[in-house]
Amino acid sequence: MILRLLLAAALIFSPASGFASPAPPAPAPAQITREQAVAMLLGFNETGINLAARDLSVRPGNDFNLYANGAWMRFIRVSGGAQEFSYSIQAQLNEDVEAQVRAIVENPAGDPAAQQISELYRGFMDTATIERLGVTPLRPYFDRIARIRNRADLLKTFSENGYNMPFSIGVIPDPGNPTRHIVAIGQAGTLMPTRDYYLREGPEFDRYRAAYRSYVTQLLQLAGIDGAPAKAEAIFGLERRLAEAHWPPERSRDVSQSMNRMTVAELQRLAPEFDWPNTLRLLQMGDVDTLLVGETTAIQAAGRLLDEVPLDTWKAWLTFHFIDAFAPYMSSQFDRAAFTFHNQVLNGMNQPHERWRRGVQLADGALGEAVGRIYMARHFPNESKRVVEEMIGNLRGAFAERLRRIDWMDAPTRAEALAKLEAFGARVGGPERTIDYARLRLDRADMVGNIMRLGDFNFAREIARLREPVDRNLWDMTAQTVGASYNVLTNQITFPAGILQRPLFHPTYDAAVNYGRIGAAIGHELGHGFDDQGRRFDGVGRLRDWWTPAAAQRFHERAEQLGRQFATYEPVPGFRVNAEATMGENIGDLGGLEIAYEAYRRHVAQHGEPAVVGGLTGDQRFFLSYAQTWASYIGNTLMQSIVLTDEHAPPAYRVNGIVRNMDAWYRAFDVKPGDALYLPPEQRVRIW
Repeated sequence: MILRLLLAAALIFSPASGFASPAPPAPAPAQITREQAVAMLLGFNETGINLAARDLSVRPGNDFNLYANGAWMRFIRVSGGAQEFSYSIQAQLNEDVEAQVRAIVENPAGDPAAQQISELYRGFMDTATIERLGVTPLRPYFDRIARIRNRADLLKTFSENGYNMPFSIGVIPDPGNPTRHIVAIGQAGTLMPTRDYYLREGPEFDRYRAAYRSYVTQLLQLAGIDGAPAKAEAIFGLERRLAEAHWPPERSRDVSQSMNRMTVAELQRLAPEFDWPNTLRLLQMGDVDTLLVGETTAIQAAGRLLDEVPLDTWKAWLTFHFIDAFAPYMSSQFDRAAFTFHNQVLNGMNQPHERWRRGVQLADGALGEAVGRIYMARHFPNESKRVVEEMIGNLRGAFAERLRRIDWMDAPTRAEALAKLEAFGARVGGPERTIDYARLRLDRADMVGNIMRLGDFNFAREIARLREPVDRNLWDMTAQTVGASYNVLTNQITFPAGILQRPLFHPTYDAAVNYGRIGAAIGHELGHGFDDQGRRFDGVGRLRDWWTPAAAQRFHERAEQLGRQFATYEPVPGFRVNAEATMGENIGDLGGLEIAYEAYRRHVAQHGEPAVVGGLTGDQRFFLSYAQTWASYIGNTLMQSIVLTDEHAPPAYRVNGIVRNMDAWYRAFDVKPGDALYLPPEQRVRIW
């Protein structure tokens, strides 16, 4: 599982959690040139607003997202022609950051880890060696699987680096005592994104399932595995049975159900087939006495499948998942097959990124903190940090003021909420202390070995943390990440240098724009500490119910009201937004914009009402800048994937679904009854 996390980090540049949604893939140059996209997408004036992106034929109150971004969306769609693709302002920023990181990766001189960065990147770029080796690097691992003779052998193989497991396992801060770590276990074992891909009815899902069977067959055949079609059917059947037991996303994110403290003996009674005392010993976790268990019934069902499913099917399942994990680092046949299924079939991407971009993503994901040390020195001025930290102070003050005056929260709950807000920490730019990669050996002629050694390195770090107190100075993302996050177990927000640059932020931008864009992001992350799940944790990150029943009920009523709004949104016919699964992010978006607007008005009170610029008042620029943060054009295939897998709502609803609940937006754009987004005041959701 540690290796699988590493591979995911290497292949996905921006995090799936936090303020930024995963950036859709950029279109191919044949569809639209980068210069054209930049000219249109980044046509910002001196305040940070892109006036050319607007569609002035659209009334703001009818579709604020189209008003703010419609001309840009039309340009991207027409330029893309008939092929399906996706693009966004965050995809553009990712490209810019990748170009910055490429310069570091190709010339990392001056950093102690320069040799490792160079070896990993150049090894990935050495396609001649990769082609010559073919499937040979995987054969020793196939032989290891072939030697499995019984369930004990299977369990031992699960514990070895590189092999998949039907459960996830890792080390996190303990929600019962966030100063120490705990082993956390959850459901796993399927390759397609969610259980819906295996179980949901409809032609789209029939297509996904057929493509998956073909992909499994193709990889097994490329690897020279006998009986590939029959084994593919058996593998799919096993994963379908796992998916039947898996919890849906809305249940998994409910901490009242998914954080279950168990002793090893209790876990053994739940799923004895896994022989937990021995499995934990093999994973170097044998001295733990208490664990945090997630989807209990799914893990129990996976245990039963160890006995019910033939051993040969489990061996075929291990073989396929091993090939799939390493396919991007193998010869072109494996690489193309993996791209076709993962990127084209599941996400609608037309063609792979250039090899250098993928190599940069790999080096950045695997050795990100070494890259980040250089990135900070080259690309993050002190003035940016000063302005962002000042904004965080203003947002903290604005949130505290709102907490003091909201009428639905009673005094005991208010006191606890203010204490939690006071205790939260903010990290800006990059970590002060970074990972030491000196003991990591990489060889440009051995890509599979490199990935294995990276897995060993990260696993050793994971195990070491289990025996150490929680270090609040460790970051969960690198300095160059285009994203932001809130960690509920440490009560900290993180804003890396990567996201703190044009077009999302600049210290010289108009205050209205910075508060509407990065200010809303800061408010969003702050708000995660008080969303429907984050509110269950206290100021030190402990899972503790600090709400009175009356205050909790009033919060729940407001969250449900917001959920009812989002449950009506259907970006693709048959694919409606999952209001429960996206609840935390929707609350974060609404609360973040509310808090950011309050902070902006505090700024105005201190510095005076801003001038009208480009025909736009300060308040109009505030809301327009927020909407332009989510400028996106998304093809239907990726949109379906977002609806099914992303904890965020699609970008258009992060705009229209949020502003329609804010009184200040109505005033700024003269939104009236009869406008499509108009809500009567009593129907507008006001949480913070």
